[in-house]
Amino acid sequence: MVAPNWLGDAVMAQPAIADVRNARPGAAIVVAARASVAPLFSLVREVDEVVVLPRRGPYPLGGSDVALLLPNSFHSALMTARAGVRERWGYRTDWRGLLLTRAVGRPPALTHQIDSYQHLVRSLGFSNGATAPALEPKPECRAAGAEALTRAGWNGQTPLVAIAPGAAFGSAKRWPPSAFAELADGLAEDGVNVVLVGAEADRGTASDVTRSLTRRSAVLDLVGRTDIPTLAGVLLNCRALVGNDSGALHLAAALGVNVTAPFGPTDERTNAPRPRPASPEPRAAILTHQVWCRPCWLRECPLDHMCMRGIAAADVLAATRRML
Repeated sequence: MVAPNWLGDAVMAQPAIADVRNARPGAAIVVAARASVAPLFSLVREVDEVVVLPRRGPYPLGGSDVALLLPNSFHSALMTARAGVRERWGYRTDWRGLLLTRAVGRPPALTHQIDSYQHLVRSLGFSNGATAPALEPKPECRAAGAEALTRAGWNGQTPLVAIAPGAAFGSAKRWPPSAFAELADGLAEDGVNVVLVGAEADRGTASDVTRSLTRRSAVLDLVGRTDIPTLAGVLLNCRALVGNDSGALHLAAALGVNVTAPFGPTDERTNAPRPRPASPEPRAAILTHQVWCRPCWLRECPLDHMCMRGIAAADVLAATRRML
Protein backbone atom coordinates (compact mmCIF):
# COMPACT_ATOMS: atom_id res chain seq x y z
CA MET A 1 0.00 0.00 0.00
CA VAL A 2 1.48 3.35 -1.05
CA ALA A 3 0.67 6.01 1.54
CA PRO A 4 -0.31 9.64 0.96
CA ASN A 5 2.56 12.12 1.08
CA TRP A 6 1.06 14.54 3.65
CA LEU A 7 0.65 13.72 7.33
CA GLY A 8 -2.97 14.84 7.52
CA ASP A 9 -3.92 12.79 4.45
CA ALA A 10 -2.05 9.78 5.85
CA VAL A 11 -4.06 10.03 9.08
CA MET A 12 -7.30 10.27 7.12
CA ALA A 13 -6.38 7.09 5.20
CA GLN A 14 -6.48 4.96 8.37
CA PRO A 15 -10.15 3.91 8.07
CA ALA A 16 -9.52 2.62 4.54
CA ILE A 17 -6.47 0.69 5.78
CA ALA A 18 -8.64 -0.80 8.51
CA ASP A 19 -11.21 -1.82 5.88
CA VAL A 20 -8.54 -3.79 4.00
CA ARG A 21 -7.32 -5.41 7.22
CA ASN A 22 -10.85 -6.42 8.25
CA ALA A 23 -11.48 -8.00 4.85
CA ARG A 24 -8.11 -9.75 4.65
CA PRO A 25 -7.13 -10.62 8.25
CA GLY A 26 -4.39 -12.99 7.11
CA ALA A 27 -2.74 -10.63 4.63
CA ALA A 28 0.52 -8.84 5.34
CA ILE A 29 -0.13 -5.11 5.00
CA VAL A 30 3.04 -3.25 4.09
CA VAL A 31 2.83 0.52 3.87
CA ALA A 32 5.31 2.31 1.62
CA ALA A 33 5.63 5.94 2.72
CA ARG A 34 7.85 8.98 2.43
CA ALA A 35 10.28 9.44 5.30
CA SER A 36 8.30 12.44 6.57
CA VAL A 37 5.15 10.39 7.25
CA ALA A 38 6.47 6.82 7.66
CA PRO A 39 6.72 7.04 11.50
CA LEU A 40 2.97 7.66 11.69
CA PHE A 41 2.28 4.05 10.79
CA SER A 42 3.86 2.81 14.01
CA LEU A 43 0.59 4.12 15.53
CA VAL A 44 -1.64 2.20 13.09
CA ARG A 45 -2.28 -1.29 14.44
CA GLU A 46 -3.51 -2.63 11.09
CA VAL A 47 -0.05 -2.17 9.49
CA ASP A 48 2.47 -5.03 9.66
CA GLU A 49 5.50 -3.33 8.12
CA VAL A 50 6.58 0.09 6.91
CA VAL A 51 8.92 0.66 3.95
CA VAL A 52 10.46 4.10 3.54
CA LEU A 53 10.35 5.31 -0.04
CA PRO A 54 13.51 6.93 -1.41
CA ARG A 55 13.41 10.52 -2.58
CA ARG A 56 14.61 9.33 -5.98
CA GLY A 57 14.95 5.96 -7.62
CA PRO A 58 12.75 2.85 -7.75
CA TYR A 59 10.20 1.89 -5.11
CA PRO A 60 11.35 -1.09 -2.98
CA LEU A 61 8.13 -3.05 -3.58
CA GLY A 62 9.34 -6.01 -5.58
CA GLY A 63 8.01 -8.60 -3.13
CA SER A 64 4.44 -7.26 -3.10
CA ASP A 65 1.57 -9.03 -4.85
CA VAL A 66 -0.80 -6.04 -4.87
CA ALA A 67 -0.18 -2.31 -4.54
CA LEU A 68 -3.05 -0.11 -3.44
CA LEU A 69 -2.17 3.45 -4.45
CA LEU A 70 -3.65 6.04 -2.10
CA PRO A 71 -1.88 9.00 -3.80
CA ASN A 72 -3.52 10.02 -7.07
CA SER A 73 -0.30 10.93 -8.87
CA PHE A 74 1.00 9.54 -12.15
CA HIS A 75 4.41 9.21 -10.49
CA SER A 76 3.18 6.76 -7.83
CA ALA A 77 1.63 4.52 -10.49
CA LEU A 78 4.71 4.66 -12.71
CA MET A 79 7.16 3.84 -9.92
CA THR A 80 4.97 0.99 -8.66
CA ALA A 81 4.80 -0.47 -12.18
CA ARG A 82 8.57 -0.17 -12.54
CA ALA A 83 8.96 -1.99 -9.21
CA GLY A 84 7.36 -5.02 -10.84
CA VAL A 85 4.20 -5.19 -8.69
CA ARG A 86 1.80 -7.32 -10.70
CA GLU A 87 -1.50 -5.83 -9.41
CA ARG A 88 -1.77 -2.04 -9.14
CA TRP A 89 -5.03 -0.56 -7.89
CA GLY A 90 -6.07 3.06 -7.54
CA TYR A 91 -8.09 5.97 -8.83
CA ARG A 92 -8.10 6.65 -12.57
CA THR A 93 -6.51 10.11 -12.32
CA ASP A 94 -3.56 12.09 -13.66
CA TRP A 95 -3.46 10.14 -16.97
CA ARG A 96 -2.36 6.96 -15.22
CA GLY A 97 -5.22 4.62 -16.11
CA LEU A 98 -3.10 2.44 -18.39
CA LEU A 99 -0.59 1.87 -15.59
CA LEU A 100 -3.25 0.43 -13.28
CA THR A 101 -4.62 -3.10 -13.44
CA ARG A 102 -7.77 -2.00 -11.59
CA ALA A 103 -8.73 1.65 -12.08
CA VAL A 104 -11.59 3.24 -10.14
CA GLY A 105 -13.47 6.41 -11.06
CA ARG A 106 -13.25 9.33 -8.63
CA PRO A 107 -16.15 10.08 -6.23
CA PRO A 108 -18.00 13.44 -6.36
CA ALA A 109 -15.90 16.57 -5.88
CA LEU A 110 -17.22 17.43 -2.41
CA THR A 111 -16.51 14.00 -0.92
CA HIS A 112 -14.60 14.17 2.36
CA GLN A 113 -11.02 12.91 2.03
CA ILE A 114 -11.70 10.07 4.47
CA ASP A 115 -14.72 9.00 2.45
CA SER A 116 -12.70 9.24 -0.76
CA TYR A 117 -10.18 6.69 0.51
CA GLN A 118 -13.00 4.45 1.70
CA HIS A 119 -14.83 4.82 -1.64
CA LEU A 120 -11.69 3.52 -3.33
CA VAL A 121 -11.40 0.39 -1.21
CA ARG A 122 -15.17 -0.23 -1.35
CA SER A 123 -15.03 -0.08 -5.13
CA LEU A 124 -12.29 -2.69 -4.99
CA GLY A 125 -14.48 -5.05 -2.96
CA PHE A 126 -13.63 -4.18 0.65
CA SER A 127 -16.56 -3.35 2.94
CA ASN A 128 -16.34 -0.09 4.86
CA GLY A 129 -16.28 0.02 8.64
CA ALA A 130 -15.59 2.92 11.00
CA THR A 131 -15.45 6.29 9.27
CA ALA A 132 -13.28 8.20 11.76
CA PRO A 133 -9.50 7.70 12.02
CA ALA A 134 -8.37 5.98 15.20
CA LEU A 135 -4.70 5.75 16.09
CA GLU A 136 -3.50 3.45 18.85
CA PRO A 137 -0.09 4.46 20.21
CA LYS A 138 1.75 2.18 22.59
CA PRO A 139 1.77 3.10 26.32
CA GLU A 140 5.36 4.27 26.15
CA CYS A 141 4.32 6.90 23.60
CA ARG A 142 2.47 8.97 26.23
CA ALA A 143 5.48 8.61 28.55
CA ALA A 144 7.86 9.88 25.86
CA GLY A 145 5.57 12.86 25.34
CA ALA A 146 5.47 13.60 29.07
CA GLU A 147 9.26 13.43 29.19
CA ALA A 148 9.57 15.92 26.32
CA LEU A 149 7.13 18.25 28.07
CA THR A 150 9.04 17.99 31.33
CA ARG A 151 12.29 18.90 29.59
CA ALA A 152 10.51 21.93 28.14
CA GLY A 153 9.47 23.08 31.62
CA TRP A 154 6.13 21.40 32.42
CA ASN A 155 5.55 20.63 36.09
CA GLY A 156 3.43 17.57 35.33
CA GLN A 157 0.26 19.06 36.82
CA THR A 158 -0.74 22.29 35.05
CA PRO A 159 -3.30 21.62 32.29
CA LEU A 160 -1.93 21.83 28.76
CA VAL A 161 -3.30 23.00 25.41
CA ALA A 162 -1.20 22.48 22.28
CA ILE A 163 -1.00 25.13 19.57
CA ALA A 164 0.13 24.19 16.04
CA PRO A 165 0.61 27.51 14.17
CA GLY A 166 2.23 26.04 11.05
CA ALA A 167 0.91 24.41 7.89
CA ALA A 168 3.18 22.75 5.36
CA PHE A 169 1.03 23.47 2.29
CA GLY A 170 1.56 27.24 2.39
CA SER A 171 1.00 30.45 4.29
CA ALA A 172 -2.63 30.83 3.14
CA LYS A 173 -3.67 28.05 5.54
CA ARG A 174 -2.07 29.76 8.53
CA TRP A 175 -4.11 31.78 10.99
CA PRO A 176 -2.08 34.95 11.82
CA PRO A 177 0.65 34.47 14.48
CA SER A 178 -0.69 37.50 16.36
CA ALA A 179 -4.07 35.72 16.67
CA PHE A 180 -2.40 32.58 18.01
CA ALA A 181 -0.55 34.78 20.53
CA GLU A 182 -3.79 36.40 21.67
CA LEU A 183 -5.27 32.93 22.09
CA ALA A 184 -2.26 31.78 24.10
CA ASP A 185 -2.48 34.83 26.36
CA GLY A 186 -6.14 34.08 27.03
CA LEU A 187 -5.43 30.46 27.90
CA ALA A 188 -2.60 31.56 30.20
CA GLU A 189 -5.08 33.76 32.09
CA ASP A 190 -7.08 30.55 32.68
CA GLY A 191 -4.06 28.86 34.24
CA VAL A 192 -3.34 26.72 31.17
CA ASN A 193 0.17 26.06 29.86
CA VAL A 194 0.39 26.44 26.07
CA VAL A 195 2.61 24.02 24.15
CA LEU A 196 3.86 25.13 20.73
CA VAL A 197 4.22 22.10 18.43
CA GLY A 198 5.24 21.64 14.81
CA ALA A 199 8.04 20.61 12.50
CA GLU A 200 11.34 22.43 12.17
CA ALA A 201 9.94 24.14 9.07
CA ASP A 202 7.41 25.83 11.37
CA ARG A 203 10.14 27.50 13.43
CA GLY A 204 9.72 30.93 11.81
CA THR A 205 5.95 30.95 12.31
CA ALA A 206 6.33 29.80 15.93
CA SER A 207 8.87 32.57 16.57
CA ASP A 208 6.37 35.11 15.25
CA VAL A 209 3.86 33.78 17.78
CA THR A 210 6.23 33.99 20.74
CA ARG A 211 7.30 37.53 19.80
CA SER A 212 3.65 38.60 20.01
CA LEU A 213 2.99 37.08 23.44
CA THR A 214 2.50 39.14 26.57
CA ARG A 215 2.81 36.12 28.93
CA ARG A 216 5.92 34.34 27.63
CA SER A 217 6.44 32.24 30.76
CA ALA A 218 3.25 30.27 30.05
CA VAL A 219 4.51 28.79 26.75
CA LEU A 220 6.45 25.54 26.28
CA ASP A 221 8.25 25.36 22.93
CA LEU A 222 8.53 21.92 21.30
CA VAL A 223 8.59 23.07 17.66
CA GLY A 224 11.07 20.93 15.73
CA ARG A 225 11.84 18.82 18.80
CA THR A 226 9.54 15.82 18.31
CA ASP A 227 9.13 13.05 15.79
CA ILE A 228 5.58 11.91 14.99
CA PRO A 229 5.27 9.25 17.76
CA THR A 230 6.64 11.69 20.36
CA LEU A 231 4.32 14.41 19.10
CA ALA A 232 1.45 11.96 19.54
CA GLY A 233 2.62 11.39 23.11
CA VAL A 234 2.74 15.14 23.74
CA LEU A 235 -0.81 15.56 22.41
CA LEU A 236 -2.08 12.71 24.60
CA ASN A 237 -0.94 14.76 27.61
CA CYS A 238 -2.91 17.82 26.40
CA ARG A 239 -6.54 18.75 26.99
CA ALA A 240 -6.92 20.11 23.45
CA LEU A 241 -5.09 21.28 20.35
CA VAL A 242 -5.70 24.46 18.38
CA GLY A 243 -4.22 24.43 14.91
CA ASN A 244 -4.59 25.19 11.24
CA ASP A 245 -5.69 22.62 8.68
CA SER A 246 -2.51 20.60 9.12
CA GLY A 247 -1.10 17.20 9.98
CA ALA A 248 -0.96 17.97 13.70
CA LEU A 249 -4.68 18.80 13.70
CA HIS A 250 -5.68 15.47 12.14
CA LEU A 251 -3.20 13.57 14.31
CA ALA A 252 -4.73 15.03 17.48
CA ALA A 253 -8.29 14.24 16.41
CA ALA A 254 -7.36 10.64 15.58
CA LEU A 255 -5.85 10.29 19.05
CA GLY A 256 -9.11 11.39 20.67
CA VAL A 257 -7.84 14.85 21.64
CA ASN A 258 -10.26 17.81 21.43
CA VAL A 259 -9.41 20.09 18.49
CA THR A 260 -10.27 23.64 17.45
CA ALA A 261 -9.34 24.82 13.96
CA PRO A 262 -9.70 28.02 11.90
CA PHE A 263 -10.35 27.08 8.25
CA GLY A 264 -9.80 29.54 5.41
CA PRO A 265 -8.54 28.56 1.93
CA THR A 266 -9.36 24.87 2.37
CA ASP A 267 -12.84 23.38 2.55
CA GLU A 268 -14.05 22.05 5.90
CA ARG A 269 -16.62 19.92 4.05
CA THR A 270 -13.83 17.78 2.59
CA ASN A 271 -10.89 18.31 4.94
CA ALA A 272 -12.11 18.96 8.49
CA PRO A 273 -10.86 16.51 11.11
CA ARG A 274 -13.36 13.80 11.94
CA PRO A 275 -12.85 13.06 15.63
CA ARG A 276 -13.32 9.69 17.24
CA PRO A 277 -16.80 9.28 18.78
CA ALA A 278 -15.33 8.68 22.22
CA SER A 279 -17.88 10.81 24.10
CA PRO A 280 -21.26 12.46 23.54
CA GLU A 281 -19.64 15.90 23.76
CA PRO A 282 -18.36 17.74 20.66
CA ARG A 283 -14.69 16.94 20.06
CA ALA A 284 -13.98 19.32 17.17
CA ALA A 285 -14.81 22.99 16.58
CA ILE A 286 -14.27 24.42 13.10
CA LEU A 287 -14.34 28.22 12.71
CA THR A 288 -14.62 30.06 9.41
CA HIS A 289 -15.10 33.60 8.13
CA GLN A 290 -17.12 33.57 4.95
CA VAL A 291 -15.75 35.67 2.10
CA TRP A 292 -16.52 35.39 -1.60
CA CYS A 293 -13.21 33.75 -2.54
CA ARG A 294 -13.11 30.82 -0.12
CA PRO A 295 -12.33 28.01 -0.45
CA CYS A 296 -9.67 28.87 -3.01
CA TRP A 297 -7.12 26.09 -2.23
CA LEU A 298 -4.22 28.46 -2.97
CA ARG A 299 -0.87 28.16 -1.20
CA GLU A 300 -0.47 31.93 -0.89
CA CYS A 301 -3.24 34.50 -0.68
CA PRO A 302 -3.06 37.10 -3.50
CA LEU A 303 -5.59 39.36 -1.72
CA ASP A 304 -6.03 40.39 1.93
CA HIS A 305 -6.21 36.91 3.58
CA MET A 306 -9.52 37.95 5.13
CA CYS A 307 -10.79 34.36 5.27
CA MET A 308 -8.27 33.78 8.08
CA ARG A 309 -7.77 37.29 9.46
CA GLY A 310 -11.52 37.59 9.91
CA ILE A 311 -11.62 34.73 12.44
CA ALA A 312 -11.42 36.45 15.85
CA ALA A 313 -9.08 35.13 18.52
CA ALA A 314 -11.87 35.65 21.06
CA ASP A 315 -14.09 33.21 19.15
CA VAL A 316 -11.35 30.58 18.93
CA LEU A 317 -10.63 31.03 22.64
CA ALA A 318 -14.31 30.62 23.52
CA ALA A 319 -14.57 27.46 21.41
CA THR A 320 -11.45 26.02 23.05
CA ARG A 321 -12.72 26.86 26.54
CA ARG A 322 -15.89 24.91 25.77
CA MET A 323 -13.71 21.92 24.89
CA LEU A 324 -11.99 22.17 28.26
